Amino acid sequence: MSWLSRLTERRILKSLVEGGLDDLEGAGKRLPDRPGDAHVDAGEAVGYRVMAQAGVLPEEIELKKLVSAQKARLAGLTEPAARKAAMARLAELQMKQAIAEEARRKFMRG
Repeated sequence: MSWLSRLTERRILKSLVEGGLDDLEGAGKRLPDRPGDAHVDAGEAVGYRVMAQAGVLPEEIELKKLVSAQKARLAGLTEPAARKAAMARLAELQMKQAIAEEARRKFMRG
């Protein structure tokens, strides 16, 4: 079981004991499937969903969104200097995303 799964389980159990989950919307219903959850285990997927609902996302997810937005911006540029600047920004964001993903992988390996 990963660290995030263990943390999620502890937080859920604590909230259950304290009654913090009694009046949640959708209580007792199955969580909807989300695209992209297949690459993580069930505990991590729940953890990511909880963080997303709280408005908190891991750095690598935020960076993934920025990379996607920058790619879309780059696709619409035609002027060479603007494309060059946008490509440099895209490379910077992709590097930061790769670093964040590798840091998570190392952390999860122990």
